[in-house]
Amino acid sequence: MYLKELKARQFKNFEEKNFEFSPKINAFVGQNGKGKTNILDAIHYLALSKSYLNHSDAMNIKFDCEYFTLEGTFDKNEKEDIIFCLVRSGQAKQLKRNSKSYDRISEHIGQYPLVMISPYDSDLIKEGSEVRRKFLDNIISQSNKQYLADLMRYNKVLVQRNTLLKYFAANNTFDAVTLEIYDEELIHLGKKIHQVRKEFVSTFLNAFLKYYAEISEGREIVNIEYVSQLNDALFEDALKQALFKDRAAQYTTTGIHKDDLLFTITNYPIKKFGSQGQQKSYLIALKLAQLDVIKNVLNVTPILLLDDIFDKLDEHRVTQLIKLVNEERFGQIFITDTHSDRTENIIKQINSESKVFRL
Repeated sequence: MYLKELKARQFKNFEEKNFEFSPKINAFVGQNGKGKTNILDAIHYLALSKSYLNHSDAMNIKFDCEYFTLEGTFDKNEKEDIIFCLVRSGQAKQLKRNSKSYDRISEHIGQYPLVMISPYDSDLIKEGSEVRRKFLDNIISQSNKQYLADLMRYNKVLVQRNTLLKYFAANNTFDAVTLEIYDEELIHLGKKIHQVRKEFVSTFLNAFLKYYAEISEGREIVNIEYVSQLNDALFEDALKQALFKDRAAQYTTTGIHKDDLLFTITNYPIKKFGSQGQQKSYLIALKLAQLDVIKNVLNVTPILLLDDIFDKLDEHRVTQLIKLVNEERFGQIFITDTHSDRTENIIKQINSESKVFRL
């Protein structure tokens, strides 16, 4: 599977831009502010129905414009699919495949798998647990439709339970029977999600360790630990024990919505003890493992987006990364870089068809 063409209208800094891509390597070079990352974000939009960088769709509309459109042609098993996206300020997003709208946009997830490696990924290490949960959910959801449906339902029930807790506090009342209705569904869904996450992290860890060892040539010991309140307690027991705390806080303090991933290097948090190069290697290994897992489950090689990843990597680690790409484990790759000479040198070392776009 690969992206053949991209047409962007009034998307971010582009008034109108059309591209025809190589099925293998595509590089965008130019100074900062020219829109290199925006092109990758447009590809991310078409593949996953959302921006990698902005939570609000409207924030991606070009300044002083009312809408943007993206259109891409994917070649999937020698069959062309045209994906069209329209975002108009103040209106619901439109997403179509071959001129037909989806009943639910979530149906699009996993059709055109994609992995993006970006400087913004540093948030995975530096920020709170929510960022790491979203990372985990994004990987699993691309290859497990039932998980995505369960997760969306869990989050909806969680909001309803929190609203009920706020109602109890505001009205100085309590209804155990009504609360139990939400608890039962939350427990049912939470147990399913926890089990999938637990099994996934075990599989994912093997792929991650393999890639990190290859990038660093085994110079450091790294690990990922799945942290969950449900690892050591039944969800129903945990909810009962937390009821007094939940009523006081007016929200649900226990559940899989509190899960986290602990990233370590030599048994210490990489956030505090990893160098910039080690953290960058860690993030790249996370994303390559993501690609590996999705590829194995869907039997489709995801598109790989590499946004400015060569900064903060020493020459040795860059060389190891190029060797990985050269082994043809990956399909279509998009690269951005501010240094055209460096990019051209890297592409020369990769024995594959390529295109370079200068912005």
